[in-house]
Amino acid sequence: MSSHEKPCRACMDFRTWAKRQKEVYDSEKGTHKIQDQTLIAKGNGNGAREDCPLDKDELGSKTWAFLHTMAAYYPDKPSKEQKADMNNFFHTFSKFYPCNICAEDLQKQLKQTPPETGSQDKLSQWLCRVHNGVNKKLGKPEFDCKLVNQRWKDGWMDGSCD
Repeated sequence: MSSHEKPCRACMDFRTWAKRQKEVYDSEKGTHKIQDQTLIAKGNGNGAREDCPLDKDELGSKTWAFLHTMAAYYPDKPSKEQKADMNNFFHTFSKFYPCNICAEDLQKQLKQTPPETGSQDKLSQWLCRVHNGVNKKLGKPEFDCKLVNQRWKDGWMDGSCD
């Protein structure tokens, strides 16, 4: 990204995006600087809007939630057409994901380990392993894949989701 190119909000976390946005603004306006108080970090209670475009972290979190939920409700015994559709979904999805780095990473992952579309359990477990691979790369904790249906479909055994 050149120093004058508008930053991609979906490609970076909010703080990095805000910093890059400020740099672009400063380079375009010369001496006029954005005041630091206008670059309020999200969720700090200082008036940041809730209806702004998603940053990379928000997009990732919400996307994983959608994908895991979709896998949780995939049929136990899918038809041949459903298997093909789900496989095609992941390949098409990887081409249009807004974060280019993430999209390219998913495309590589799909070549190494194609979606396992034979059943709800197989798809959910495959997706959990893919997600854990991303978490590992990002230094985040891995999720216990034995718990995917509690997390994304049935609710926790302790009844806390009831």
